[in-house]
Formats: sequence, structure tokens, C-alpha cells
Amino acid sequence: MKVFRGRAGLPSEKRSATFSGVVWADPVMPTTDKVTINSVSFAPGGRTFWHTHEQGQILQVTSGSGFVCLDGGEPQAIRSGDVVWIGAGERHWHGASGDSYMVHTATSLGVTSWQEEVAEEVYRGAVGPGGPKIA
Repeated sequence: MKVFRGRAGLPSEKRSATFSGVVWADPVMPTTDKVTINSVSFAPGGRTFWHTHEQGQILQVTSGSGFVCLDGGEPQAIRSGDVVWIGAGERHWHGASGDSYMVHTATSLGVTSWQEEVAEEVYRGAVGPGGPKIA
């Protein structure tokens, strides 16, 4: 058993190498036994690059609204209170909508494999005018 005291010595991190836009992450628990938990704050338009997780990922949206999208699929609108399960090896991205912040708790299981940036035109085509709307 390990007890992790809230925020003790864990600074907020501005994410840029594998994220587009303004994104901050606050560690909830340092990586332990290949499990990582972060509270991630996305400014409008902020999003991850394409990526996969060795054993999957759980996203719990705590405020705002955004999207999650599997490679080859339609973006799914997500908002405060939603929980998303992304299976092992499923290539995906997630982030805020163009007009709202989004904060989610991300529990990543196993190694994360980061890939290329989600192109701006792909993101805008998916979530912009004519794309899916937050209901």
C-alpha cells in the first residue's frame, strides 16, 4: 500500500511535446506499477496528439466539454460527468471543444505510445462548423 498526499511536491506541468494548444497537467499520483493519473486542463482547442495505451485509459470529465475520437471513427462529444473507457491499443485523441475548456482525470494503464499531432484541419473538420456538437 502507498499513500500519496495531495499535491505534495508534484508541480503542474505545461504540456507541449505531445499536445496541441494550451494544456496543463496536475499529477494526481506519480506513475506507480505502470498506472499514471493526471488531472488535465485543456484550453479551448487544446488536445492530445494521436496515441495508444498498452492496457487502456479511463477519462472522467470533471468540467467543461470536448471530444474523444478513435482513429477512423467519428468524434464523440463529452462533457462534465461523462466517463470514457478507451481499450488497450486503441489509437485516439481527446481534448476541449473549440469554445469551452475541458478538465478530465486521465488514468492511463501501461505504457503510452505517443504518435503524430492531430492536424488542425482534421480537428476543425471534426469539431468545428458542420462537425459534431455538444448536446
